[in-house]
Amino acid sequence: MDMMARPQLQRDAVIETIVAAARKDKDILFISADLGAAALDSFREDFPDQFIHAGIAEQNMVDLASGLALSGKKVFLYAMAPFITARCYEQVKCVIASMNLPVTLIAVGVGLGYDHATLTHFTPEDIACMRALNGIEVLTPSDANSAAAIAQACIDDPKFRYIRLERQPLAALYHSGFDAALKDGFGHLTAGSRVAIVACGYLTHNALAAADALRDSGIEAGVIDLVRVKPLDGAKLTELFAGYDAVLTVEEQLLEGGMGSALAEALIDAADGRRAVVPIKRLGLRDGFEVVNGDRGELHRLYGIGTDQIITAAEHLAEALPA
Repeated sequence: MDMMARPQLQRDAVIETIVAAARKDKDILFISADLGAAALDSFREDFPDQFIHAGIAEQNMVDLASGLALSGKKVFLYAMAPFITARCYEQVKCVIASMNLPVTLIAVGVGLGYDHATLTHFTPEDIACMRALNGIEVLTPSDANSAAAIAQACIDDPKFRYIRLERQPLAALYHSGFDAALKDGFGHLTAGSRVAIVACGYLTHNALAAADALRDSGIEAGVIDLVRVKPLDGAKLTELFAGYDAVLTVEEQLLEGGMGSALAEALIDAADGRRAVVPIKRLGLRDGFEVVNGDRGELHRLYGIGTDQIITAAEHLAEALPA
């Protein structure tokens, strides 16, 4: 793990991985509602028979992908996060999910990634919506390396998946060991004992910064990157959290149905009526949040999920626990 590694775009890592596979496999098809990336331009130019620009018609794009998947094609759909989720949710539910088709949906700019575009481009509910779909896998890479590895997994083993990509470049967190994280559904990036901070994607980086500050103040905080929010292995997570006194989740999602909810549900189900393994506190957007645009860091502070607020929440959680 190297926090100083050169930031890279997840989008480009994913597209380049798919392009490399498309050179050898003519059944790979890429359907996009967006042409805003140079990597997409090269894909379209080099493989015109394997690239379809659907235009701003995401509902039609889903139906088109379904027919191609039924004919044996390996289909990847790509669009901005709000448009590949909320705009075409009915089509995804009634066509792809109902037949459990091996289509990969790739969303770029999840959470508050389009920070200056306000609610039309925010997706504070995409985890809640997408994990409610029957048979889907929901994955969030936290750097370009993990994004490329997830793309390769989708090529090697096509399934109904939703991949949540960050819009901005992210520093590399995984140089090795991501195979285990992908298999387990989470990466234990830094070990601790007092508080486990659980995040995914963009906020994993903030969680690491918070954990460093907490350790400097004497609180042993670990960081878990929740790569896969559905399905979750409650038994493995229970085993992991047995080494901690408490869990703090942080996300750019509404707390209703978001990542923290998914984690809590998995732990409750694994306990099967017994006492939950550790206390859990969730940080995220709360119902009634103020809809504004602005710098992402400012939005984090407004919504109570800034790095300083993660630190404060972890400190209060640690103080409330038995010594």
